[in-house]
Amino acid sequence: MNWRSISLKVLRLEALCGAIVLAVWAIFWAVEKPVNLTDIAIYVLIQVNLSYLVLKPLRLLYPDSRIPYRWAVQSAIILAVTGVVVTIANAVDYRFNGAPGAFLKYLQSGWKFPFVANVVFSFAFETYYLTKCRLEMRNQQLQRTISLEAAQREVESEELKQARDIQRGLLPKDIPQLPEFAIAGAWEPARVVGGDYYDVIPLSKDKLAVCIADVAGKGISAALLMANVQAAVRAFASADVPPSRVCAQINSVLCTNTAPEKFVTLFYGVLDAKARTLKYTNAGHPRPVLIRENGKAIHLENGGALLGVFPTWRYEDSAVQLERGDLLMLFTDGITEAAAPGGEEFGEERLIAATKNGREHPLEGLQFDVLGHVREFCNSQMSDDATLLMIAAATEFERDKDRIDGKSMDETQYAGVQS
Repeated sequence: MNWRSISLKVLRLEALCGAIVLAVWAIFWAVEKPVNLTDIAIYVLIQVNLSYLVLKPLRLLYPDSRIPYRWAVQSAIILAVTGVVVTIANAVDYRFNGAPGAFLKYLQSGWKFPFVANVVFSFAFETYYLTKCRLEMRNQQLQRTISLEAAQREVESEELKQARDIQRGLLPKDIPQLPEFAIAGAWEPARVVGGDYYDVIPLSKDKLAVCIADVAGKGISAALLMANVQAAVRAFASADVPPSRVCAQINSVLCTNTAPEKFVTLFYGVLDAKARTLKYTNAGHPRPVLIRENGKAIHLENGGALLGVFPTWRYEDSAVQLERGDLLMLFTDGITEAAAPGGEEFGEERLIAATKNGREHPLEGLQFDVLGHVREFCNSQMSDDATLLMIAAATEFERDKDRIDGKSMDETQYAGVQS
């Protein structure tokens, strides 16, 4: 403790004494009792300062409320200290005023008021410091709690960042391409991690499996289930296995290994470059939108049940022919249900309209523009994970290598994937 701090404490204590002197004098003046201001000052200065110096060490008793009879001990000390300081104050006043007679008689005639006043002051002083001490202890405990929680949040934040990196690693880094198509994908979780998932899996030199999924919920639990879905899709995807069979196998796994309230929507298809077709099965996912070269938009119908809910559900296969210039959009409901501040949703009509002025751009640029429209509509306040997967049936011009997102998969690349 430095001298400046000590000086401020002394000044505050003496200012308190001055205030008490004026208050006592005002009381006697109000009741029209004659009183000597000097006597009041002597009593107050001596009693307050001595009481403060003697009672201050009692603060050692405050932190531990388990001390037996603590208040009794404090009360006894206060009474003893009061007796001493009142005696000293009367002795000083006796000498200062040169009062006649013996000191004991002088003390007997003038001890009651200063004694009662000092007891009141001492108990008030003790109560104040007791309250202050307890508040300081609670503040210290609160600070420790806040520090521990801050450290815990920092650890959790770091773990979430690592989880995000792991989850992003489950998505395709370089999207495989086919000679007749251009494919681009984007994933934006509403939180650090999310439950959306998309994948493009090489099956042969002419076929790719494409899928998009949305796990119920958000955060860590959704991310963990998403990782299971990704592993299951990769395990069951094959050029010789129809999409309906793949969905049935994934559904069986999820029904066995996940909680009843957890479910997944999934669109899975096999893109065939030779036949220019997409064979698919939709398991409860939002219907993809196919925009023909002439601008007409149609939905890929024939949906099935959610994954992880009905163990014996039989899924069906569907197929669509993709002509040159067609654009197929697979998306999660985080895109269409992105809401403006007023609550209005982005919707499929705006999603379709967002593609009309960008069809001449590279597919990756078109996807960036579409997502930009979504963010602008909801002021970048995405309430749900948003994933968009675009497949363009390429024209000769679009197949230019500088305009395709990623690299075309030739036989050498496929051999590397298979190995």
